[in-house]
Amino acid sequence: MDTFVAQTTLLGPIEAEALAEAMQVMKFPPDGVGILDLEDDSNLWEVAAYFSSHPNEVELLLLAAAFGSRPFVISKLPENDWVDKVRRELQPVEVGQFFVYGCHDKDKLPPERKGLLIEASMAFGTGHHGTTVGCLKSLENLSSSEFEAFNVVDIGCGTAILSLAAATLWPADVLAVDIDRVAIEVSKTNILKNGFEDRVLCIESDGLNHELVEKTAPFDLAIANILINPLLSIAPSLSEYLAKEGYVILSGILCKQVQEILECYQALGMKLCDRLDIGGWSTLTLQR
Repeated sequence: MDTFVAQTTLLGPIEAEALAEAMQVMKFPPDGVGILDLEDDSNLWEVAAYFSSHPNEVELLLLAAAFGSRPFVISKLPENDWVDKVRRELQPVEVGQFFVYGCHDKDKLPPERKGLLIEASMAFGTGHHGTTVGCLKSLENLSSSEFEAFNVVDIGCGTAILSLAAATLWPADVLAVDIDRVAIEVSKTNILKNGFEDRVLCIESDGLNHELVEKTAPFDLAIANILINPLLSIAPSLSEYLAKEGYVILSGILCKQVQEILECYQALGMKLCDRLDIGGWSTLTLQR
């Protein structure tokens, strides 16, 4: 199957986030979209989207003009092994007691660590981004307290890395949801490879709008590593489905956006318990 990548850069993380969200609702949306800080003091952010067929160049041109980005550069990726190449080049990530690795690094897993086998793919979430690291650290911090999770929902699960982390830390049943079909397939594969198919269920859902979410609630822990706009939009439903004294871990939030998120969730009766800032991104742990 041919794979195409459309890449552009623009000034500012908020602008890059807005462009990435707009791409998700293209007539023929990409299979995955990611944003990356170039970290070269230019304040430029890269937006990259992956497509399983050649993207609509006119639509991309209009998006670039609307959001003030440079014109998209479209490239066809080699058919044979571009994902394998990424897998080989990604190094394992050590976060607290977690060791996140690909199949090619399975011999490096320290016996005292909790291994999470996550393969690189068009679904984002290999443990390298600051938001994922923040969520893993926040989960570990919660596990070191007296809290114990039994019913967890992971909203925007990506590769299911956070779902698997929760299932590793607690005897929890985990419902992993994502709007992206590619993410669902990748998550199901990772769940099987890690041996948690009996406790982690993955479903395709637009946020919490699924009958199984309502049926499974209330959740004593909710995880949402997405972006600020969907975090704001799901807040009322998330509050409704969260158990009394339940916890929620939120990420995908730029440090400058924290106050807006806090005002929204505190208005729904939640209090801030912990905040981690990593590479310009914040991870918040709140309790109802």
